[in-house]
Amino acid sequence: MARFLRPLFRGTTYTRWLHLWVPMLFESVWLFIDMSKPWVPALLLIPVGLIPAVRHGEGVQAQLLLVPSERDSGISTVPSATWRDRLRTVLWLEVRMALGAVAMGSSVWGPVLSFDLMGAAFGRVPYDDPLLDITQPHWAYALLAPLPLLALYGLMVGLGELITAIARRLLGPSPAERLAALEERTEQLLERNRIARELHDSIGHALTVAVVQAGAARAAGDPEFTDRALDAIEDTGRAALEDLERVLGILREADRPVSSRPTLTEADRLLESARASGAKVDAELSGPLETVPGPVSREGYRILQESLTNVLRHAGGVPVQVRVAVAGGSLGLEVRNPLTAEIPGPGRGSGLRGIRERAALLGGRAQTGPDRGDWQVRVELPLR
Repeated sequence: MARFLRPLFRGTTYTRWLHLWVPMLFESVWLFIDMSKPWVPALLLIPVGLIPAVRHGEGVQAQLLLVPSERDSGISTVPSATWRDRLRTVLWLEVRMALGAVAMGSSVWGPVLSFDLMGAAFGRVPYDDPLLDITQPHWAYALLAPLPLLALYGLMVGLGELITAIARRLLGPSPAERLAALEERTEQLLERNRIARELHDSIGHALTVAVVQAGAARAAGDPEFTDRALDAIEDTGRAALEDLERVLGILREADRPVSSRPTLTEADRLLESARASGAKVDAELSGPLETVPGPVSREGYRILQESLTNVLRHAGGVPVQVRVAVAGGSLGLEVRNPLTAEIPGPGRGSGLRGIRERAALLGGRAQTGPDRGDWQVRVELPLR
């Protein structure tokens, strides 16, 4: 019984009924003009439905009145872009008008029938009721009086569910809109992955430098070296805080430009940070780095940062050869260091995976692994 009465306490039952009644307002106005042609409003809906903006308006109405509490309603609010969308809108308007007529008729005649049946039960003969032909009142009509109201209740629930299902079918996203939504979702996932890599690279690099510097300063026991190590930790920490603030800004403002991200023209900062951490860096930068396209230069910077971070994390203060060259329509980047016993550290493997992902996103190639007694990271990125 409680399940049967539950729709009575649900707001959508009444908002859906209201949605069905809306087109009947125009029908009622027309009936005051010419009752002999009640089909004229339905005929006028055909050219109206061909207007692209009508689909937007109908979608907004359907979302507000049919599925007000559903986040993913399955109903589009985009104007018609194709003739198929326009024809679906026309069909929707006609179906809505037809179901609205049923809703209006049942809303009027359901209570009237119950009232007349109760009147017949108490000795009053109903008059001017085309649905009832009662000439002899009888108390038994009281037993039939609830039936029209129950039928009205069933129509309210049933027609509400039916119009909602039809709305999802006729006002639902077209294949092109589904594809656009899928592409947007893919872009959002790629952006989240990029931000995760940004945090991993910048914060991971800063923490690695700080840990290596602190350990070296403690082992050295030299006040002068300790001062240099603290300066390096401070500089690296400040740079990491700037990166963190920028990434958080991207999260707060999805449309914020990425032009403020560091590029390979700022590679000296990375090299000096690695040298201050104890690594012996032999760097060779050749070619016009300032002409490298922004996306390639920014991702190249992050690849170099992650490569140096891996060296410091897993090999410590070893000699490192860095080669960055712009030539032949591509950017080449190579980082080599002697193979040593791996120093335990967090995140093993995620950095190399990030390097390969960055290269693949730009259509480039990345090779990582042992090579003639060294560990190498070799990346080639096309400039176009």
